[in-house]
Amino acid sequence: MSLSLYRRLSARNLLLAGVFGIAALAGSAQAEDVLGQAVGKDLQQAQSALASKNYAKAMEAVDAADAVKGKTDYEAYTTAQMRAAIAAQSGNTDAAIKAYDVLINSSRTPKAAKGQMLMAQATMAYGAKQYARAIPATERYLKEYGADPRMQTMLIQCYYLQQDWKGTAKAAQEQVDATIKAGKVPAENQLQMLATAYTNLKDADAKTHAYVLLAKYYSKPDYWSMLIHDLVANPNLSPPLVFYVERLRLATGVLKDPSDYQDMAERAVQMGLPQLALNLLNQGYANHSLGNGPTAAADAKFHAFVAQQAATSRSQLAASVTQAASAPNAGPALTAGYNQVLNGQVDAGLALMKAGLAKKPRYPDLAQVEYGMAQMDGGQKAEAIKTFGAVSGNGAARDVAELWSLLLSRPVK
Repeated sequence: MSLSLYRRLSARNLLLAGVFGIAALAGSAQAEDVLGQAVGKDLQQAQSALASKNYAKAMEAVDAADAVKGKTDYEAYTTAQMRAAIAAQSGNTDAAIKAYDVLINSSRTPKAAKGQMLMAQATMAYGAKQYARAIPATERYLKEYGADPRMQTMLIQCYYLQQDWKGTAKAAQEQVDATIKAGKVPAENQLQMLATAYTNLKDADAKTHAYVLLAKYYSKPDYWSMLIHDLVANPNLSPPLVFYVERLRLATGVLKDPSDYQDMAERAVQMGLPQLALNLLNQGYANHSLGNGPTAAADAKFHAFVAQQAATSRSQLAASVTQAASAPNAGPALTAGYNQVLNGQVDAGLALMKAGLAKKPRYPDLAQVEYGMAQMDGGQKAEAIKTFGAVSGNGAARDVAELWSLLLSRPVK
């Protein structure tokens, strides 16, 4: 936690506010509540010693009051109040937390004061680096008194500083999800801790999604670089998603090596989209990534091969469309429709692909990403953004779709 946040939550101030504000907050004392002579004498001595900042003498007097046999509930409660006040001023975390346990669990303490005490308990324990002791009070506060950004951040950091990565991930994910659901922007440090937690848990998909959110809300080069790197290295990424990430690298200026272009084009051909492969190779020639140096001859040979594949696909397109329309499964319609889009028949191709989506593809999220890519390639950027934004689930398809949505939504410079 930042020092400024700790100062705002000053444990000592909260403790003292809780102790000395109880009587003002509600009439918890009753007419018959009086201090007996023995207890009253000891507490009076404690009060005087506290005023003189003689904390050891003050605590001795409180101990003497606590030792009195047969105390009433009111006497025990008042003794705990005094102990908490002395502990707060002297910085005795253990004694303060124990005293507050008594006060918080007492029916005499008004609800508002209990909230102050829980916050004080958590903050004092956090300040003393007793993170395991801060967690219960923080969680109880959030459960009983609702969301408080300072307490939410403290809870995440308590787990984080203990390197309890499961606890960090759970606390941070719940807070991030709730913030997004409320239409607000998650705190950057919470997203960073979430990404770190998932990194240590070796949860590649969850880590990637955390970086998606960092890139979405805090579009920094480091986040994009880490995100694309992790997506490429993710062993759970299916071949089509690897292809879409390679295209993402091309769109962000990362993909430059001739071998990367060949790999990307080969994937497009394997997916039944040779015209797309040709378009991508042509883009490589246009930006001078291909056709130069020692690979120029190999580049030209591969380009000729892909061009021939694209020509063959074009000549068979009408037949493919007819067959796809009557096919029982989604694959033929998605592929033939995409090829129509790539060959200038945008509306007809997207309509065929939409019909394919209605045939319940085996991997619906992946099919929806493909549909969004076809919309993008057909010049329907706004519709593609909507399609990418509608991809659901918790897998890599959602992350890739969200990245494309982010990229297409960026203002044109």
